Amino acid sequence: MRKFVFFGGKGGVGKTTMSSAYAVKCSRAGLQTLLVSTDPAHSTRDVFDQEFTDEPSPVEGEPNLDAMEIDPETEVRDHLMETKRALSDQVSPAMVNEIDRQIEMSHQTPGAHESALFDRFIEVMRDSDEYDRVVFDTSPTGGTLRLLSLPGYLDGWIQRLIHKRKQSVKLFERAAIGNNEPRRMMDGDPIIARLEARRDNFSFAAETLRNDAAFFLVVNPDQLSIWETKRAVDELDSYDLSVRGLAVNRLTPEPDPDEEGRGARFLRDRVTTEQDRLDELREDLEPPLVATIETRIAEVKGDFLGEVADELDIDVEPDDA
Repeated sequence: MRKFVFFGGKGGVGKTTMSSAYAVKCSRAGLQTLLVSTDPAHSTRDVFDQEFTDEPSPVEGEPNLDAMEIDPETEVRDHLMETKRALSDQVSPAMVNEIDRQIEMSHQTPGAHESALFDRFIEVMRDSDEYDRVVFDTSPTGGTLRLLSLPGYLDGWIQRLIHKRKQSVKLFERAAIGNNEPRRMMDGDPIIARLEARRDNFSFAAETLRNDAAFFLVVNPDQLSIWETKRAVDELDSYDLSVRGLAVNRLTPEPDPDEEGRGARFLRDRVTTEQDRLDELREDLEPPLVATIETRIAEVKGDFLGEVADELDIDVEPDDA
Protein backbone atom coordinates (compact mmCIF):
# COMPACT_ATOMS: atom_id res chain seq x y z
CA MET A 1 0.00 0.00 0.00
CA ARG A 2 1.13 3.50 -0.79
CA LYS A 3 1.67 6.18 1.82
CA PHE A 4 -1.32 8.39 0.96
CA VAL A 5 -4.73 6.69 0.87
CA PHE A 6 -7.91 8.47 -0.24
CA PHE A 7 -11.51 7.42 0.39
CA GLY A 8 -14.05 9.11 -1.86
CA GLY A 9 -17.63 8.63 -2.96
CA LYS A 10 -21.11 10.08 -3.06
CA GLY A 11 -22.30 12.13 -0.10
CA GLY A 12 -23.67 10.00 2.72
CA VAL A 13 -22.29 6.61 1.62
CA GLY A 14 -19.98 6.19 4.62
CA LYS A 15 -16.62 7.62 3.58
CA THR A 16 -15.83 8.73 7.13
CA THR A 17 -16.63 5.26 8.47
CA MET A 18 -14.40 3.52 5.91
CA SER A 19 -11.50 5.97 6.18
CA SER A 20 -11.62 5.93 9.99
CA ALA A 21 -11.77 2.14 10.07
CA TYR A 22 -8.82 1.84 7.71
CA ALA A 23 -6.82 4.38 9.74
CA VAL A 24 -7.52 2.28 12.85
CA LYS A 25 -6.49 -0.86 10.96
CA CYS A 26 -3.16 0.76 10.00
CA SER A 27 -2.48 2.13 13.47
CA ARG A 28 -3.21 -1.20 15.15
CA ALA A 29 -0.76 -2.82 12.72
CA GLY A 30 1.94 -0.57 14.16
CA LEU A 31 2.00 2.16 11.51
CA GLN A 32 2.17 5.77 12.60
CA THR A 33 -1.03 6.97 10.94
CA LEU A 34 -2.63 10.36 10.30
CA LEU A 35 -6.35 10.63 9.47
CA VAL A 36 -7.21 13.85 7.61
CA SER A 37 -10.78 15.01 7.11
CA THR A 38 -11.36 17.39 4.19
CA ASP A 39 -15.14 16.99 4.28
CA PRO A 40 -16.86 20.18 5.55
CA ALA A 41 -19.30 17.97 7.50
CA HIS A 42 -16.40 16.70 9.67
CA SER A 43 -17.95 13.50 11.02
CA THR A 44 -14.57 12.27 12.25
CA ARG A 45 -15.21 13.85 15.65
CA ASP A 46 -18.47 11.88 15.88
CA VAL A 47 -16.78 8.57 15.07
CA PHE A 48 -14.17 8.99 17.81
CA ASP A 49 -16.26 11.11 20.24
CA GLN A 50 -13.47 13.67 20.26
CA GLU A 51 -12.91 17.20 18.97
CA PHE A 52 -10.19 17.77 16.36
CA THR A 53 -8.63 20.91 14.87
CA ASP A 54 -6.68 21.70 11.70
CA GLU A 55 -3.50 20.43 13.36
CA PRO A 56 -2.81 16.73 14.08
CA SER A 57 -3.73 15.56 17.58
CA PRO A 58 -3.69 12.06 19.14
CA VAL A 59 -6.83 9.93 18.94
CA GLU A 60 -7.74 8.70 22.40
CA GLY A 61 -7.33 4.95 22.81
CA GLU A 62 -5.38 4.51 19.56
CA PRO A 63 -1.64 4.95 20.37
CA ASN A 64 -0.40 5.19 16.75
CA LEU A 65 -3.22 7.34 15.35
CA ASP A 66 -3.49 11.13 14.97
CA ALA A 67 -6.37 12.99 13.33
CA MET A 68 -7.07 16.47 11.99
CA GLU A 69 -10.00 18.28 10.36
CA ILE A 70 -9.30 20.86 7.65
CA ASP A 71 -11.91 23.63 7.61
CA PRO A 72 -12.36 24.91 4.03
CA GLU A 73 -13.73 28.29 5.17
CA THR A 74 -10.72 28.92 7.41
CA GLU A 75 -8.37 27.86 4.63
CA VAL A 76 -10.05 30.27 2.18
CA ARG A 77 -9.71 33.17 4.61
CA ASP A 78 -6.06 32.38 5.36
CA HIS A 79 -5.31 31.87 1.66
CA LEU A 80 -6.87 35.20 0.69
CA MET A 81 -5.14 37.09 3.51
CA GLU A 82 -1.76 35.67 2.50
CA THR A 83 -2.44 36.58 -1.14
CA LYS A 84 -3.49 40.08 -0.09
CA ARG A 85 -0.27 40.60 1.88
CA ALA A 86 1.87 39.33 -0.99
CA LEU A 87 0.18 41.52 -3.60
CA SER A 88 0.17 44.62 -1.38
CA ASP A 89 3.97 44.41 -1.22
CA GLN A 90 4.18 44.56 -5.02
CA VAL A 91 1.87 47.45 -5.87
CA SER A 92 1.74 51.18 -5.19
CA PRO A 93 -0.16 52.43 -2.10
CA ALA A 94 -2.86 53.79 -4.41
CA MET A 95 -3.61 50.26 -5.60
CA VAL A 96 -3.82 48.60 -2.17
CA ASN A 97 -7.51 49.41 -1.61
CA GLU A 98 -8.42 48.07 -5.04
CA ILE A 99 -6.43 44.91 -4.33
CA ASP A 100 -8.33 44.49 -1.04
CA ARG A 101 -11.66 44.91 -2.82
CA GLN A 102 -10.82 42.38 -5.51
CA ILE A 103 -9.56 39.86 -2.95
CA GLU A 104 -12.74 40.15 -0.90
CA MET A 105 -14.85 39.65 -4.03
CA SER A 106 -12.88 36.52 -4.91
CA HIS A 107 -13.87 34.83 -1.63
CA GLN A 108 -17.10 33.52 -3.17
CA THR A 109 -15.84 32.85 -6.67
CA PRO A 110 -15.97 29.30 -8.12
CA GLY A 111 -12.85 27.38 -7.22
CA ALA A 112 -11.85 29.52 -4.21
CA HIS A 113 -12.47 26.68 -1.76
CA GLU A 114 -10.71 24.10 -3.92
CA SER A 115 -7.66 26.31 -4.43
CA ALA A 116 -7.31 27.13 -0.73
CA LEU A 117 -7.96 23.54 0.34
CA PHE A 118 -5.46 22.30 -2.20
CA ASP A 119 -2.69 24.43 -0.70
CA ARG A 120 -3.35 22.95 2.75
CA PHE A 121 -3.63 19.51 1.24
CA ILE A 122 -0.13 19.89 -0.30
CA GLU A 123 1.21 21.20 3.00
CA VAL A 124 -0.08 18.12 4.83
CA MET A 125 1.59 15.79 2.32
CA ARG A 126 4.89 17.70 2.42
CA ASP A 127 4.97 17.72 6.25
CA SER A 128 4.08 14.05 6.76
CA ASP A 129 7.58 12.59 7.27
CA GLU A 130 6.73 11.38 10.79
CA TYR A 131 3.85 9.24 9.47
CA ASP A 132 3.92 5.87 7.72
CA ARG A 133 0.39 6.30 6.38
CA VAL A 134 -1.85 9.32 5.75
CA VAL A 135 -5.55 8.55 5.21
CA PHE A 136 -7.82 11.21 3.65
CA ASP A 137 -11.55 11.31 4.33
CA THR A 138 -12.63 13.47 1.39
CA SER A 139 -15.62 15.61 0.55
CA PRO A 140 -18.38 14.19 -1.72
CA THR A 141 -17.28 13.04 -5.17
CA GLY A 142 -17.68 16.27 -7.15
CA GLY A 143 -15.57 18.38 -4.77
CA THR A 144 -12.90 15.69 -4.50
CA LEU A 145 -12.59 15.30 -8.25
CA ARG A 146 -12.26 19.07 -8.69
CA LEU A 147 -9.56 19.08 -6.02
CA LEU A 148 -7.61 16.22 -7.59
CA SER A 149 -7.87 17.75 -11.06
CA LEU A 150 -6.20 21.01 -10.02
CA PRO A 151 -2.57 20.00 -10.72
CA GLY A 152 -3.34 19.26 -14.35
CA TYR A 153 -5.42 22.38 -14.92
CA LEU A 154 -3.37 24.90 -12.97
CA ASP A 155 0.11 23.80 -14.02
CA GLY A 156 -0.44 25.01 -17.59
CA TRP A 157 -2.11 28.19 -16.34
CA ILE A 158 0.84 28.98 -14.05
CA GLN A 159 3.30 28.33 -16.89
CA ARG A 160 1.48 30.87 -19.04
CA LEU A 161 1.47 33.43 -16.22
CA ILE A 162 5.23 32.98 -15.74
CA HIS A 163 5.78 33.50 -19.47
CA LYS A 164 3.61 36.65 -19.46
CA ARG A 165 5.41 38.03 -16.42
CA LYS A 166 8.84 37.46 -17.97
CA GLN A 167 7.71 39.21 -21.13
CA SER A 168 6.39 42.09 -19.05
CA VAL A 169 9.68 42.43 -17.14
CA LYS A 170 11.64 42.33 -20.38
CA LEU A 171 9.53 45.09 -21.97
CA PHE A 172 9.64 47.22 -18.83
CA GLU A 173 13.43 47.03 -18.55
CA ARG A 174 14.01 47.75 -22.21
CA ALA A 175 11.73 50.75 -22.03
CA ALA A 176 13.66 52.00 -18.98
CA ILE A 177 17.27 51.43 -20.12
CA GLY A 178 17.12 51.15 -23.87
CA ASN A 179 17.58 48.06 -25.97
CA ASN A 180 19.89 46.32 -23.47
CA GLU A 181 19.49 43.01 -21.72
CA PRO A 182 17.04 43.36 -18.84
CA ARG A 183 18.90 43.50 -15.54
CA ARG A 184 16.40 41.57 -13.45
CA MET A 185 15.00 39.02 -15.85
CA MET A 186 14.04 36.06 -13.60
CA ASP A 187 16.55 37.18 -10.93
CA GLY A 188 14.96 38.82 -7.92
CA ASP A 189 11.51 39.37 -9.38
CA PRO A 190 9.12 38.46 -6.51
CA ILE A 191 6.15 37.71 -8.73
CA ILE A 192 8.10 35.26 -10.89
CA ALA A 193 9.46 33.65 -7.71
CA ARG A 194 5.94 33.30 -6.30
CA LEU A 195 4.57 31.81 -9.52
CA GLU A 196 7.45 29.35 -9.75
CA ALA A 197 6.82 28.27 -6.15
CA ARG A 198 3.18 27.61 -7.06
CA ARG A 199 4.26 25.67 -10.12
CA ASP A 200 6.59 23.52 -7.98
CA ASN A 201 3.73 22.82 -5.56
CA PHE A 202 1.47 21.66 -8.38
CA SER A 203 4.24 19.47 -9.81
CA PHE A 204 4.86 17.93 -6.39
CA ALA A 205 1.13 17.24 -5.94
CA ALA A 206 0.73 15.71 -9.41
CA GLU A 207 3.73 13.42 -8.95
CA THR A 208 2.70 12.42 -5.42
CA LEU A 209 -0.88 11.63 -6.42
CA ARG A 210 0.29 9.49 -9.35
CA ASN A 211 3.12 7.65 -7.63
CA ASP A 212 2.47 7.66 -3.86
CA ALA A 213 -1.33 7.66 -3.52
CA ALA A 214 -4.02 4.98 -3.60
CA PHE A 215 -7.70 5.70 -4.19
CA PHE A 216 -10.71 3.79 -2.90
CA LEU A 217 -14.36 4.61 -3.54
CA VAL A 218 -17.13 3.92 -1.05
CA VAL A 219 -20.43 2.90 -2.60
CA ASN A 220 -23.89 1.92 -1.34
CA PRO A 221 -25.82 -0.89 -3.06
CA ASP A 222 -28.25 1.43 -4.84
CA GLN A 223 -28.35 2.52 -8.46
CA LEU A 224 -27.64 6.23 -7.94
CA SER A 225 -24.54 5.49 -5.88
CA ILE A 226 -23.32 2.97 -8.45
CA TRP A 227 -23.81 5.40 -11.36
CA GLU A 228 -21.83 8.09 -9.55
CA THR A 229 -19.10 5.56 -8.72
CA LYS A 230 -18.79 4.56 -12.37
CA ARG A 231 -18.40 8.20 -13.39
CA ALA A 232 -15.81 8.77 -10.66
CA VAL A 233 -13.74 5.75 -11.76
CA ASP A 234 -13.71 7.05 -15.35
CA GLU A 235 -12.82 10.60 -14.30
CA LEU A 236 -10.02 9.53 -11.96
CA ASP A 237 -8.66 7.34 -14.75
CA SER A 238 -8.60 10.39 -17.03
CA TYR A 239 -6.26 12.04 -14.49
CA ASP A 240 -4.03 8.92 -14.48
CA LEU A 241 -5.25 8.14 -10.95
CA SER A 242 -6.44 4.54 -10.79
CA VAL A 243 -8.95 3.29 -8.22
CA ARG A 244 -7.57 0.33 -6.26
CA GLY A 245 -10.85 -0.91 -4.87
CA LEU A 246 -14.51 -0.38 -3.99
CA ALA A 247 -15.83 -0.59 -0.43
CA VAL A 248 -19.54 -1.44 -0.45
CA ASN A 249 -21.25 -0.13 2.66
CA ARG A 250 -24.70 -0.50 4.27
CA LEU A 251 -25.63 -3.92 2.92
CA THR A 252 -28.86 -5.37 4.34
CA PRO A 253 -28.38 -8.33 6.72
CA GLU A 254 -30.26 -11.46 5.67
CA PRO A 255 -32.86 -12.81 8.12
CA ASP A 256 -32.60 -16.30 9.56
CA PRO A 257 -34.16 -19.08 7.41
CA ASP A 258 -37.01 -19.71 9.86
CA GLU A 259 -38.17 -16.08 9.87
CA GLU A 260 -41.27 -15.58 7.72
CA GLY A 261 -42.93 -12.29 8.71
CA ARG A 262 -43.45 -9.25 6.51
CA GLY A 263 -40.16 -7.75 7.69
CA ALA A 264 -38.26 -10.93 6.84
CA ARG A 265 -39.76 -11.05 3.34
CA PHE A 266 -38.81 -7.41 2.80
CA LEU A 267 -35.25 -8.08 3.95
CA ARG A 268 -34.87 -11.09 1.65
CA ASP A 269 -36.14 -9.11 -1.34
CA ARG A 270 -33.77 -6.28 -0.43
CA VAL A 271 -30.82 -8.69 -0.11
CA THR A 272 -31.63 -10.12 -3.56
CA THR A 273 -31.69 -6.62 -5.09
CA GLU A 274 -28.40 -5.73 -3.43
CA GLN A 275 -26.75 -8.93 -4.67
CA ASP A 276 -27.73 -7.86 -8.20
CA ARG A 277 -26.04 -4.51 -7.54
CA LEU A 278 -22.89 -6.27 -6.29
CA ASP A 279 -22.83 -8.39 -9.45
CA GLU A 280 -23.15 -5.20 -11.50
CA LEU A 281 -20.16 -3.67 -9.73
CA ARG A 282 -18.07 -6.81 -10.27
CA GLU A 283 -18.99 -7.07 -13.95
CA ASP A 284 -18.92 -3.42 -15.02
CA LEU A 285 -15.98 -2.02 -13.06
CA GLU A 286 -12.36 -3.09 -12.99
CA PRO A 287 -11.55 -2.19 -9.35
CA PRO A 288 -12.24 -5.15 -7.04
CA LEU A 289 -14.60 -5.14 -4.08
CA VAL A 290 -12.40 -4.75 -1.01
CA ALA A 291 -15.24 -4.71 1.52
CA THR A 292 -18.91 -5.64 1.81
CA ILE A 293 -20.06 -4.09 5.07
CA GLU A 294 -23.49 -4.85 6.53
CA THR A 295 -25.55 -2.18 8.26
CA ARG A 296 -24.95 -2.14 12.01
CA ILE A 297 -27.66 -1.71 14.64
CA ALA A 298 -26.03 1.54 15.83
CA GLU A 299 -23.52 4.15 14.67
CA VAL A 300 -20.13 2.74 13.68
CA LYS A 301 -17.83 3.79 16.52
CA GLY A 302 -15.99 2.05 19.33
CA ASP A 303 -16.05 -1.74 18.95
CA PHE A 304 -18.05 -1.49 15.71
CA LEU A 305 -15.22 0.53 14.16
CA GLY A 306 -12.78 -2.25 14.96
CA GLU A 307 -15.14 -4.80 13.40
CA VAL A 308 -15.36 -2.79 10.19
CA ALA A 309 -11.56 -2.41 10.18
CA ASP A 310 -11.23 -6.20 10.29
CA GLU A 311 -13.60 -6.55 7.32
CA LEU A 312 -11.61 -4.21 5.07
CA ASP A 313 -9.54 -6.31 2.68
CA ILE A 314 -7.07 -3.50 2.03
CA ASP A 315 -3.32 -3.89 2.40
CA VAL A 316 -1.65 -2.22 5.34
CA GLU A 317 2.05 -2.88 4.74
CA PRO A 318 3.85 -0.14 2.77
CA ASP A 319 4.85 -0.85 -0.84
CA ASP A 320 8.53 -0.94 0.07
CA ALA A 321 8.08 -3.17 3.13
